[in-house]
Amino acid sequence: MASTFSFPFFLFLFYQVFIPICASDEAEILLSFKASIEDPMHSLSTWSNTSVSPLCSWTGITCSPNPSYSVTSLNLQGLNLSGEISASICELPGLSHLNLANNFFNQSIPLHLSQCIALETLNLSNNLIWGTIPDQISQFISLRSIDLSRNQVEGKIPYGLASLKDLEILNLGSNMLSGSVTSSVFGNMTELVVLDLSENPLLSSEIPGEIGKLDKLQELLLQSSGFHGEIPDTFVGLRRLQVLDLSQNNLTGVFPLGLGFGLENLMSFDVSENKLSGSFPAGICRGKGLINFSVHSNLLTGSIPDSFDECWNLERFQVQNNGFWGEFPDALWSLPKIKLIRAENNRFSGEIPESISMAAQLEQVQIDNNSFISKIPPGLGRVRSLYRFSASLNGLFGDIPENYCDSPIMSIMNLSHNSLMGRIPELTKCKKLVSLSLADNSLTGEIPTSLAQLPVLTYLDLSDNNLTGPIPEELQNLKLALFNVSYNRLSGRVPSSLISGFPASFLQGNPDLCGPGLPNSCLEGRPKSIGPTKLTCVLISIAFAAGLMVAAAGFFVMYRSYKEKSRRGPWCSVFYYPLRVTEQDLIMGMDEKSAIGSGGAFGRVYILRLPGGEFVAVKKLMNFKSQSWKALKAEIKVLAKIRHKNITKLMGFCYSEDSILLIYEFVHRGSLGDLICRSNFQLEWSIRLRIATGAAQGLAYLHREYIPRLLHRNIKSTNILLDADFEPKITDFALDGIVGESVYVSSMASYSGSYCYLAPEHGYSKKATEQMDVYSFGVVLLELVTGRQAEQSGSGDSMDIVKWVRRKVNVANGAFQVLDSHVSNTSQHEMLGVLEVALRCTSVMPEKRPTMFEVVRSLQSLDSKSRFHTLSSVSVECCSTDEHSEASRA
Repeated sequence: MASTFSFPFFLFLFYQVFIPICASDEAEILLSFKASIEDPMHSLSTWSNTSVSPLCSWTGITCSPNPSYSVTSLNLQGLNLSGEISASICELPGLSHLNLANNFFNQSIPLHLSQCIALETLNLSNNLIWGTIPDQISQFISLRSIDLSRNQVEGKIPYGLASLKDLEILNLGSNMLSGSVTSSVFGNMTELVVLDLSENPLLSSEIPGEIGKLDKLQELLLQSSGFHGEIPDTFVGLRRLQVLDLSQNNLTGVFPLGLGFGLENLMSFDVSENKLSGSFPAGICRGKGLINFSVHSNLLTGSIPDSFDECWNLERFQVQNNGFWGEFPDALWSLPKIKLIRAENNRFSGEIPESISMAAQLEQVQIDNNSFISKIPPGLGRVRSLYRFSASLNGLFGDIPENYCDSPIMSIMNLSHNSLMGRIPELTKCKKLVSLSLADNSLTGEIPTSLAQLPVLTYLDLSDNNLTGPIPEELQNLKLALFNVSYNRLSGRVPSSLISGFPASFLQGNPDLCGPGLPNSCLEGRPKSIGPTKLTCVLISIAFAAGLMVAAAGFFVMYRSYKEKSRRGPWCSVFYYPLRVTEQDLIMGMDEKSAIGSGGAFGRVYILRLPGGEFVAVKKLMNFKSQSWKALKAEIKVLAKIRHKNITKLMGFCYSEDSILLIYEFVHRGSLGDLICRSNFQLEWSIRLRIATGAAQGLAYLHREYIPRLLHRNIKSTNILLDADFEPKITDFALDGIVGESVYVSSMASYSGSYCYLAPEHGYSKKATEQMDVYSFGVVLLELVTGRQAEQSGSGDSMDIVKWVRRKVNVANGAFQVLDSHVSNTSQHEMLGVLEVALRCTSVMPEKRPTMFEVVRSLQSLDSKSRFHTLSSVSVECCSTDEHSEASRA
């Protein structure tokens, strides 16, 4: 009886006494763990003994509801943490999930975490973890998921992993693993659901056949990892497999017999860029759940069975660069979810059916270099989601339908090297068209003037046709990087900018064209002089217009003076740093002597010396009353909290009813734009690369790391300041939040100083995007590589830098011709690498541009000792953007 009573009494004591003690102990354990971590963003500020918040509300902490004090999960992903991953965390008895991904921990694999006896998931991905995976990894006996991807782990995959029999997820992708993968490692992992060994290029191994016996496996990712040999026959038994990616390896042989029928739950099948041979894998659509199918760039032959009418979920079909022949599967053209069809460089025949109009989500078609014999169906123009249609080097015939470019997002249209006839229809609906190639057909009639209304048209190739009439004058208003009308029957004067900017070969074969530098100079066709009556009318009109402008200007001055007198009021100030200055000090110091530049889109900048001797930069913005004082303080506070070495500090601001004064830190060397515009601009390449990398890091921080995420919207070389050590600092960031969106847009539209930095889609897109910032940054990179200003006037090269570079790289050795000759030849390889990045950033198609984080990685990886570019490879890399290669395939 006594023993029966004592047990409940013990439980009572446990919950009343022991639980509070453990709660306190767990807080101490977490604070001990925090002590070994560097936290530059103060993300763990809630972790404190003095915090009024309970333990389970601390950043990243999840507790079990019963008992309430027990910490079960610690998620510190993406907080910019570094330092040491301390073993003290394993003193938490209930810790089952630890996620430290996307940080900067720089150490070997912390084996002491095996002391976390309840740990089930460990995620250390995307850090700086280095060294080998030791056999002692087998001590993590409770682990069900381990993710070490995107680190610097090296050496062989150890046999010790075989002891982790309960492991469900093993992700070792994107590391530097090497050697052979032994079969015995995976034989016992019968619970494995996800296996990722991708992007380990130093591996050299056949694919272990034992992997095919893991019947619970759902995802197998082995791409880009040096695997060779054949696909194991055992893969036919992976009936639960949903994702199979073996791409970019050295696999040979044929598909295992029955592979398509065996993988009945397959959603993604990618074996592209190998050396596989044989025929198409039969039964691949048996499960009807297939979304992605990619076997491109192999040695496959034979025909493709027309059984794709069962693939109702198929979105991506890629079979290009093989030896397939026969009729192209008709059912593919009308699948309800199909988005991508790539079949170029095969020997397919057949027609493009009218049923293509049923493919309501189709975005991209590439069937170049085949044997299609077909008219272009009107149904093509009814696919509103289509942004690329490329069918060059086929047997297309007949007239081009009037609606062939009706898709509002069409960007690339290539119908060159076919047998098309008739006139080129007027183009009015595809305002996003970047590249149009109709070369080598039998087209007649005149060049449509409506082409000049396509704001982002950049590549136009109409060569080798029977076109007549003049070249429309309006075409010179486009930013054309390629314009080829050679071998037609055109006549008349060639617009001047279309002569100076392109090789003469792009106009040859038209004997009736005339202009400077052409065989016919147009001298015999001098314009008639204006008669006295017309001249008088013109002069009267000019005088009348001038009078109106003077009157309007006078009225504006009087009105502004009145407004200034009526609205002048007291100043309010907010300083985020200790500044010994008053509003009156600032206002008195802002005169013509302290002003720099002529003023940008929003106001002038003044360099002032404060009474304490320090310097600041003050930017004066007109207050457009876009928001209240409270809202304005909130907006500017967001910018003032930014802390990054490559972004200028906003130290405070002053506000009145008619203006806003933003106070920035003073950066001694001025702007990058100031340096570039000097006639004697010479800066060694290592400094230029440091400027590029630092500025990219600052912009990437605004885009993805800072909360809330911000867009700069006005990146240019004059908004990149340089300190005494040439460390770049971005300024003038995110002003749209201060002056208001409508005022920002109208001010930018009226200011021509940034035109060359604006992305092509700026003319038609109503929404600012990260891709627009990336384009602007690409222009800055081109300035650093070439030593030219973004827009440089001159007798022969008066054009923006993007157009100038793209025209240069279109010719032989062009990539080398754009490099700044003042830089030593020893840096050419790195310069060509940056040129490649710049051309990707300034791609006319936004989706082709990299993110700023990708730009940062590319710039950081450039090293003249490890990265070598030959002339031919750079020419291809710099010039093989999709929009260029499609337009210049002739």
